[in-house]
Amino acid sequence: MKDGIAIFEEKQIRRVYDEKSETWFFSVVDIVQVLTDQPDFQTARKYWNKLKTRLKAEGSELVTNCHQLKLTSQDGKKYKTDVADAATLLRLVQSVPSPSSSGWPRLADRGGAYQLIFTALAELSTRHIAESMKATGLNENTEAGKRGGGIARQARRELEQSTGQKVVTASSNILPPVEED
Repeated sequence: MKDGIAIFEEKQIRRVYDEKSETWFFSVVDIVQVLTDQPDFQTARKYWNKLKTRLKAEGSELVTNCHQLKLTSQDGKKYKTDVADAATLLRLVQSVPSPSSSGWPRLADRGGAYQLIFTALAELSTRHIAESMKATGLNENTEAGKRGGGIARQARRELEQSTGQKVVTASSNILPPVEED
């Protein structure tokens, strides 16, 4: 397994790639810290522990789908950390109450989390396609990138069509929009 960092809303999200299952796993505490705007890791960890207890009490399978893998912490040591794949993170994003009084997540506020998930899907798809094509040159890798990005775009569009709501908005995009000629 290879671990690394993804940057999301100027915060680090620890992640690990399992080559055997070809899956990216993200630190749940790191995601919760961003979603709930917690000031530090310990507060986010306590929030996640309370949320896990609540979800278990409700009979949610979300917690069951989280696993523990060793990720590098700020002190440079590896510790077991709750992680989740992209599909589980999508459900987690919807389970985290927003700061609003209604207590329901506002999907527009979660656009950055969806952006992170769909970016991971595009990266994984691109890698898999490039390997299957045995891509070696710029043109082949560019084609793999376009196809991998297309898979993530299709998944986003299907989710938006199913929910009737935009999940990635212009304000959550990492890059500025491309100007049309």
